[in-house]
Amino acid sequence: MKLFAPLALTLAVVTLSSPAHAQFQKPEDAVKYRKAAMTVMGAHFGRVGAMANGKVPFDAKVAADNMAVVETMSKLPWPGFVAGTDKGDTRALPEIWTEAADFKAGADKLQSEVSKLTSATKTGNLDAVKTAFGAVGQTCKACHDDYRKD
Repeated sequence: MKLFAPLALTLAVVTLSSPAHAQFQKPEDAVKYRKAAMTVMGAHFGRVGAMANGKVPFDAKVAADNMAVVETMSKLPWPGFVAGTDKGDTRALPEIWTEAADFKAGADKLQSEVSKLTSATKTGNLDAVKTAFGAVGQTCKACHDDYRKD
């Protein structure tokens, strides 16, 4: 029993601290992670956009399937914006870290608007999809305007 308590405590400390250390071994890993999440999100969002803009026929199921991916991906990039990831192969502006609360508010707004668009695709109503798509697009644009190098 005397051996078990220190072993359990050590295991608990390692388990609780591992996610923070193991998630990104190097800053460039975090940059790659967030860029990959944004790329996948953008690809699926673009498919819905093509329908909303009349470039391809509207298919509610395809739109909903793509938005399910976008909704999941909209939650992923934000842990990749950690200290030390403002350099290298990134278009992130320093304001992300100096205006962290505003940046987080933008991420939260994106997730909220994406959720609304996901719901709109499930209704099968193209007009609702167009309206919600525009709101998501404006949210993306606002963040890119403020926090991304062009």
